[in-house]
Amino acid sequence: MSDSEPVRQLLDVGVERGGVLIVHTAFSKVAPIDGGPLGLIEALCTALGANGTLLMPSMSDDDDTPFDPRTAACRSLGIVADSFWRLPGVLRSDNPHGFAAYGPAAPALTRPHSLDVPHGPDSPPGRVYELDGQILLLGVGHDANTSVHLAEAIAGVRYRIPKYLTVLVDGQPVRHAYAETDHCCENFQKLDAWLESAGKQRRGRVGHAEARLMRSRDLVDTAVLQLRAEETVFLHPDGVDAECDAARASIPQL
Repeated sequence: MSDSEPVRQLLDVGVERGGVLIVHTAFSKVAPIDGGPLGLIEALCTALGANGTLLMPSMSDDDDTPFDPRTAACRSLGIVADSFWRLPGVLRSDNPHGFAAYGPAAPALTRPHSLDVPHGPDSPPGRVYELDGQILLLGVGHDANTSVHLAEAIAGVRYRIPKYLTVLVDGQPVRHAYAETDHCCENFQKLDAWLESAGKQRRGRVGHAEARLMRSRDLVDTAVLQLRAEETVFLHPDGVDAECDAARASIPQL
């Protein structure tokens, strides 16, 4: 595969030069590609151009250790995300729910955001929504699409799962409790049909992976509409999945 082919594929699927782009990827699906994970990051930056901004999730792997954006690995998000935040010039938000970004919009995207509402309107995905950015899924489905949780926050879903993370307060590690809209995300795949029936999702290939591209606003607005019609639309029925059962059980009963 030539050096320019991944760039051409990214532009063909609809990546906008000068835009803001969130990427979720499984490199094992994309590979082989020249330059490996760093080659894919370079292709993404080239496709976006000098005026574009690339954003990737960069959440901590460890809830028991105080988050340090200079050292905390995010291997659970894949080798591309865990390589990206380490590169020169990449900014990373100082938050265990963090994102990393490179480009002109990076300072605005990675400025401080809430510990208690991981993916709300004033979070990196929320800011991409406000900037009318795009979302690219490479070799992964919507179950990896963090911006669907933004839709849950905007829609005001009531299910919450108790969580905790560890932060430094006056130099000492402190366990911080919060509640998150967490559950099995398998049913986020419903967004494929909803978006494509409206012509709001494009498919293609990048490397050897299937690529899905959509605008953040199209994704979030579509999901919010569905959630406001049926709050539990993304949860499995009772007895199918333990995470969804816990989320459903957390909804206050009138």
